[in-house]
Amino acid sequence: MPRSWQWLDGSVYGTHAELMQIAFGLDPVDTDRPLMYQGMSDRFIGPTEDVRLPSEADGIDFEGEFGVIVDRVPMGTGPSDALDHIKLLVQINDWSLRAIAPVEMKTGFGWVQAKPACSMAPFAITPDELGDDWRDGRVCLDLHIDWNGRPFGRANGEPMLFGFGELIAHAARSRDLVAATVIGSGTVSNANYTEVGSSCISERRAIEMISEGGAKTGFMSFGDSLHMEARTVRGRSPFGAIVQKVIAA
Repeated sequence: MPRSWQWLDGSVYGTHAELMQIAFGLDPVDTDRPLMYQGMSDRFIGPTEDVRLPSEADGIDFEGEFGVIVDRVPMGTGPSDALDHIKLLVQINDWSLRAIAPVEMKTGFGWVQAKPACSMAPFAITPDELGDDWRDGRVCLDLHIDWNGRPFGRANGEPMLFGFGELIAHAARSRDLVAATVIGSGTVSNANYTEVGSSCISERRAIEMISEGGAKTGFMSFGDSLHMEARTVRGRSPFGAIVQKVIAA
């Protein structure tokens, strides 16, 4: 998909939020609503394109997640009805520049520089393609992530605090969603992270800060490669793989 009318990204994995809050001394977000921001939608990077970024000093990070593409969703659509508007499921790498993010967050206006274009896996699939691995508006697959050829994460997409029905309803509370709106889950994260790893570097650094007193894993460098691929228990790869290299712009 070269572009979309709208890209909205959530953050609905409780373990990821808790780890980041503890590591960085952040107060918990006091809300019963899904967290969501509106990102860059005029293009998505292809699954094998090099990712051009301006500086290694920006803290280059990947974020493995799942997403949905909807048809037209009328304003005020509820969570259960929202599931009927999901036409396609996708796998996304939401690139982040971690050194810039805190600066933009302090302004209260959200991210621009810290969130470059996302990457999308080659195949968008209908929910029925997943069979029992699509449950309660959740993609219940392990997301395999290798960084420079070494295993980094194998977290499963199921434990979302809010499913995609709730995320769509949240986004549509005060607006119609046009067809081809893409909505993301946020970084896939599991409570048993010591076994399955993480889906972004920032989370691993947070774990290191909590358990070892300081972050040891650095962010990405130019020339680094990434392989990201959701798999079924039988090894099927319904979305295909995102296989990319980070290079200097």
